[in-house]
Amino acid sequence: MLLIISLVTGLALYASGVMTDKETDPHQESLREIQKQVNDLWQNLLYPVTGGNETDGIIYTTCEMKPSSNIDADKPQVTGQVLFRQCYSYGKLEAIFYLDGFPLDNNQSSRAIHIHELGDLSNGCDSTGGHYNPFRVNHPRHPGDFGNFLPKEGKIRKYKTNLFATVFGPHSIMGRSVVIHEQEDDMGKGNNKASLENGNAGKRLACCVIGISNKNLWEEKLPEVTDKKKRGLNKRMYSQ
Repeated sequence: MLLIISLVTGLALYASGVMTDKETDPHQESLREIQKQVNDLWQNLLYPVTGGNETDGIIYTTCEMKPSSNIDADKPQVTGQVLFRQCYSYGKLEAIFYLDGFPLDNNQSSRAIHIHELGDLSNGCDSTGGHYNPFRVNHPRHPGDFGNFLPKEGKIRKYKTNLFATVFGPHSIMGRSVVIHEQEDDMGKGNNKASLENGNAGKRLACCVIGISNKNLWEEKLPEVTDKKKRGLNKRMYSQ
């Protein structure tokens, strides 16, 4: 890897240095092509894609949600999937939250969902570490602070776009965990230290580890979550 980086750096310096003297260099097109290849190589080094799994430049990931192994038996047993999709390499992250197992009471509070630092489930969801916070900022500005989700009829069916997190580069969420909390996120307004770290969202009910996948599950779930959103919008429009 060091040899490749050294080679890339040398080529970049050579290409950029020679191209400054445009009047005397008869090989401008050739040098431009070299510089383009150097830029592409840097792009691949900094934002690697797992070969053979991308489709039309889009990466799909899945997180198979399961109840924490050490929660009390009377707590909600949440299962389902959290799915991510992102266009290589600078597209905005999209997510589908397709979850079951919440109480059927529609008067319950919302549930916080976050990305946590570790993909370690050896001690249930308690071993996933704190919020993934590579930029060392206060909650709720962590990349995986997805906010609150209100279950309806025991389910969460939600599609979100323009998320701050990414599956590419040095701050990738790949291999990290998604955690569902027992309580609502106070969005950093709790006037205490925990509020700025985790939103006082309470115990960890369920979790999963983010891994690369094919597009099948995304394409299966997307119509359901987006159609429900459209039906709700149409209902509000016609009721006015």
